[in-house]
Amino acid sequence: MTPRLYGESGQAAPLYIAAVVGLLFLALMFFAFGQADIRRNETQTAADAAALAAAKESRDGLEDALRLNVLDPNWLEDLIEGVVRSPEVGCAEASRFAAENDAQGIDCVPLADGRWGVTVRVRSEKPVGKSIVEGTEGQHAEAVATAVVESRCVFEPNEVTEEPPTDGEDEDPEEEEEKPSPGQFFCDGKKWVIDPTRLDLLPDMADLFDVRLAEG
Repeated sequence: MTPRLYGESGQAAPLYIAAVVGLLFLALMFFAFGQADIRRNETQTAADAAALAAAKESRDGLEDALRLNVLDPNWLEDLIEGVVRSPEVGCAEASRFAAENDAQGIDCVPLADGRWGVTVRVRSEKPVGKSIVEGTEGQHAEAVATAVVESRCVFEPNEVTEEPPTDGEDEDPEEEEEKPSPGQFFCDGKKWVIDPTRLDLLPDMADLFDVRLAEG
């Protein structure tokens, strides 16, 4: 019986070796694909950050225009409805944020579907790296992200009423004419009354508009 046991042991040894080799191969395969997934996730994070930065830059580019046109109710209404948009796309900020996340911007374009926003495409600076999967060592992950600017408010203009001149009273030409409020913003349950004498109390663009990631 002893020779038979040795024979069975000798036959089983190659099977164990093959099983171990197979398991190691599978482990290396999972590692290789896991490494690629990590690089793709990192690149997607870079694309998201770049798109959000571009959209925020585009939104904040209207800050000065808001101050200049704050007494024009028609302009304010167009602003809230998305008719007035910043000519600044924000691609410089997109490239900067992509670089901070180990990626480079390869495309940055404003949306052409009526929404106010931008689509950014980035590529990872670092390649996937060497692995048992042939041809991956020189490949770079790419990712696309879209961010949009959306109004958080509605604008309610004030009705303009003209008071008749008072009889027997001459107007002082040096007296500065009091400018009426053009209206008020209602943002997430908060009311902002526009006071022409206190423009420092105006909401900023972040109060009026939200920036978020969206489907491309």
